[in-house]
Amino acid sequence: MNKLNKSILVLLTAGFFAMSCEGIEDSLVDDRLEENPQPTPEEYTSGDADFSTYVAIGNSLAAGYMDAALYTNGQNNSIPNLIAAELSAAVDGGLTFNQPSINSVNGFNTAVSPNPDGNTIFGRFKLDTSIPGPSPTINGEVPTAYTGPAVHNFGVPGVTVGDLLVASSPNPALSTFYYRFASDPGTSTIIGDAAAAQPTFFTLWIGNNDVLGYAAGGASNSSLLTSTNDFETRFNAVINTMMANTTADGVVSNIPPLLGAAYFRAVPYNAIPLDAQTAAALNAGYEDYNNGLEQARQAGFIDQAEKDRRTITFAAGANAFVMEDETLTDLSALGLPNLRQSESTDLAILSLGAILGVDLGDGAYGLQDAVEDQYVLIVEEQVEIETARQTFNGIIAAAVSANSDRLVLHDTNAATGAFADLFGISDQEVGITIDGVDLTADFAPSGVLSTDGIHPNPRGNGILANEIIATIEAKWGAKLPRVNVLGLPSVTVCGIGDCASEQSQ
Repeated sequence: MNKLNKSILVLLTAGFFAMSCEGIEDSLVDDRLEENPQPTPEEYTSGDADFSTYVAIGNSLAAGYMDAALYTNGQNNSIPNLIAAELSAAVDGGLTFNQPSINSVNGFNTAVSPNPDGNTIFGRFKLDTSIPGPSPTINGEVPTAYTGPAVHNFGVPGVTVGDLLVASSPNPALSTFYYRFASDPGTSTIIGDAAAAQPTFFTLWIGNNDVLGYAAGGASNSSLLTSTNDFETRFNAVINTMMANTTADGVVSNIPPLLGAAYFRAVPYNAIPLDAQTAAALNAGYEDYNNGLEQARQAGFIDQAEKDRRTITFAAGANAFVMEDETLTDLSALGLPNLRQSESTDLAILSLGAILGVDLGDGAYGLQDAVEDQYVLIVEEQVEIETARQTFNGIIAAAVSANSDRLVLHDTNAATGAFADLFGISDQEVGITIDGVDLTADFAPSGVLSTDGIHPNPRGNGILANEIIATIEAKWGAKLPRVNVLGLPSVTVCGIGDCASEQSQ
């Protein structure tokens, strides 16, 4: 009996001690919670908008095209796909956002010509740090038909505003990228298919290619620059289609300051290094040309300022390249071509960097053989491009304003926006800082542009997606999460043997 009583006493004591400790622990936990309350989970809302069926319309920026190709990882990190993931947080049960997956690791490079070349299909660019510069991969794939579920991303690389409205076009972007997922290839239209999806919400980013195609070709083909009248007619038709055939609200983005991109900035005007001996030999070769300029001056055909501008001289070190300039006084009657050396105000396009100094059959390009108009934007051409861009943006703004009950403008030219920050327009400091990390305005590993020098890489897309999300919140009173920009990949570097540049090493 004593043993039993002792056992019961031990159990009661243990139980009392346990309850006492539990009470003390609960008290301590309560005290800690009062001193350090747990954060309340974010409650996201769509505000006055309805995100249940989200559709994206546009060109390469919507499609996820980057590194000069449409490929799987680019699509996965497209601006609309990143936006859709954040919008989903404010939709009961989430939302479905299907993209016309290309199902290709390297995709099909549209900047390389010819492609295919023999048995080689070139895919996306990667960064070859030994060049340094972009190199296409050698294991690309020609796009094939999309056979998945109905799509919500109607972004098509390379299309202009007019291409959204037509069933067929000389522009191969339709047959190459749109027909693969079109509801009726050759008959349906991009904007028609987008409206038929009956979105409750949409984003539209179109118009860049109406001026970019012209700029990227050195302003040498005027047919690539859409006229003001055509742009206005076509853009309004796109907006009217969405307004008349859906009840969706939407964000419309305008055309950013394109000439700030690395495509127009990566190749400096004085990109050719020379030693003293080579410089002397080149100067001897241009002696007759320079003497002819002096004779033209003496005859009154040109003044001293133009003669000085056209005189070609080289020295040891970094040198400007020889280029054509159609705005110079025509001296062909004297046997003198319209040549000068590049100036700091000229913008060379990215592809020129690969051939400067290379003998293409008529001597080293940019030295004995003058660089052609298609590779350089002179000041007059830059003004023409900027004038068209700003005019088109005025048309976009007017269309949005006319439908302000349902539309809002994402102004890519805002003084405090990502482009102004990135290109140094707002503070004269090129680059952008995200969460304390400095990111550059190029396609370096720390950059936000892809290796084609124009399109953003995934981090760049994340920055733009967050800007559009902020625009949505301001217009419709939504509360949405943000894309983790630094959690997205940057550029991919060559090194596994699939870059074309690695094959020649």
